[in-house]
Formats: sequence, C-alpha cells, structure tokens
Amino acid sequence: MKVVSIVGARPQFVKAAPVCRALRERHTEVLVHSGQHYDYEMSDVFFEQLGIPAPDYNLAVGSGGHGRQTGEMLGMLEELLVELAPDCVIVYGDTNTTLAGGLAAAKLTIPVAHVEAGLRSYNRTMPEEINRVVVDHVSDLLLCPTRAAVANLLAEGITDGVELVGDVMLDTARFFAENVDIAATVQEFGVEEGRFYLATVHRASTSDNRERLASVISAFSTLDHPVIWAIHPRTAKNLESLGLGDMLKRAENIRPVPPLSYIQTVGLLRAARGLITDSGGMQKEAYFFGVPCVTLREETEWIETVELGWNSLAGTDESRIAQAVAELSRPDMHPDVYGDGRAAEAIVASLEKRYAH
Repeated sequence: MKVVSIVGARPQFVKAAPVCRALRERHTEVLVHSGQHYDYEMSDVFFEQLGIPAPDYNLAVGSGGHGRQTGEMLGMLEELLVELAPDCVIVYGDTNTTLAGGLAAAKLTIPVAHVEAGLRSYNRTMPEEINRVVVDHVSDLLLCPTRAAVANLLAEGITDGVELVGDVMLDTARFFAENVDIAATVQEFGVEEGRFYLATVHRASTSDNRERLASVISAFSTLDHPVIWAIHPRTAKNLESLGLGDMLKRAENIRPVPPLSYIQTVGLLRAARGLITDSGGMQKEAYFFGVPCVTLREETEWIETVELGWNSLAGTDESRIAQAVAELSRPDMHPDVYGDGRAAEAIVASLEKRYAH
C-alpha cells in the first residue's frame, strides 16, 4: 500500500509513532506534518525521542484561528493528495489537522482511516468534539480504541468499517516505559517520588478565561504537595495577557516548567502522586501507569477512567479541585480496557484487509 499519514500536534506524534514503525515494515508511508504544533518542545523533540521518521512534507501552517488554520491546511493538503494519489489517508484524534486531512481526502474520494474514532464528550462547545464527529462521518475505516467508542458510532448509525483495535497510545507507553529513569527524572526536577503532582492546562475553555485560569492557580497553590506545572505556550502567553503572571509567581507551591518531552512526561507521571490535567490523552496515560487523575473539565471522552475510579471530573472550581485531589485513590486495574498494547499491528492489518493490492 501507499499510505499518507497526516499529523500536526504532539498527541498525534505519540499515536503515530508505533503505526509508522508497523506500516514501514511492509508498505510505503508518506508522512505529512501540518505544522500546527511547531516549537521544538511541542514537535521536534517528539520526533527525536519517539523515533518517528522526519516528515516528508511540512506545511508549516502555524497557529491561528480555527477557520484560517483549517482552511489553509485543507487547501495545501488537497493539492498534495492529488499529487501523491495514495491508497488511503490516516488521520489521528481530533485536532484541526485531523479535520483538514479527513475533509481533503474525502472530497477527493480517497479512503480515510481515522485512528481514535468514536470518541465523544457530548460537549459541542469543544472544537475537538466538532472535529471528531465530522471526521468519523466522512471516514471509510473507523479504528476505535474502546468498546464505548464502537457503541457511540452505533448510536449515530455508523457500522460499516468500524473496527475495535485498542488504544495506540498504550503501544507507545509500553514501548518506552522501560527506557525511562524515574529516579533521574525526579532528581532533574527537584522533587520526591510520590510527593508531588504533575499538571497540564491547555484547553481554550480554561486557558483563555481569566476567572477559570485564576481559579486553577488558586487551587494548585493550596495543595499539600508541590505542583509541577508543564505550561503550554498558549497558556504561558495567556498568563501574561490576562494579568495572572504575578499571581503565579506568588504561588510558592507551583513550579512552572516549559513543555515536557515524552520521556520527561512519562518519568514524572510514573513518579507523581497524581495528575491534574485538562488533556484527553494524559488521562489515559495516567491510567496506563496506575496514577490517579483529576480532570479540569466537566466531561471526558475517556469515560472508562471515571467509571473505574481512576479519574474525577472537577471542572475549574477551586474547591472541587482541592477536594478531588484530597480524595485521590488507586482502585483495581482493568488492563484490557484499552487493548493489549498491539493496536498498531491491528491498525495495519485492518488497512491491509481493505486497501492492499
């Protein structure tokens, strides 16, 4: 097969890494980077650490509003796909890159394979929810990470091309877990294992809203252990523009750090007492490593983590966050929820079944 894989944001790099390895054993893959994430800490370091081949094409779209960013990618991807004429296009997750890639291929009648299909938060105010719903409805092959994702698609009348393959992020987590020196990582960041929290905040609904972001800072500042806060470039910019920079500096309990590499993230996550995040993928990664999580949202597409007691939804209210952190617990693990760690192999097998010559 000749497959075009389209990525553009750090969660997609983590998902694409094992699929790239599996694909390139037997097939031709053309890797396209939209440039949605472009800083070294948000892009290049992931390619280096995860062993992802250098992109064959980089569209360098950069940041911007949803419409402009998606529109620019859509136009460039359409021209590129006409030139490349692949057997299928793979898109990952729920970003603007996912939407642009899915639409460009579908309009050219090139089959679309959506990795991480079927996820639903049922919150249409989230841009990611719009992206994932639209892409699922134009995809030819829907590669689902969980049984809940399959059920979500069935409820929307989508049954053709739906396959349960497991979660490809589990492949990456297991592949790299043994390469992480936890002791060295905690020493690097000056914390003690089990006596700190790891935090990330990047969603527009929180980082663009002064009241919510201030509430999160207040909550972090009152916790019983230090909070290592890996600050996304968007959030860093907003802390200053919203006048919250001084508030953060006064919070002695918070230790702000630049965006983390994948290896640093795994090392800190495995050593942390808990994760506090509004990320989607990190909720799962916490579960993979048996670390309890507090999610700074009112809903999650990864409902299994909540149902199993490993994740609490706290929103951005200071008191709810503090209470959820105080109640962190480690219930029993259910290791089969996200598959067996061989999702990439299942994805390639599904592609071969439908598109191999």
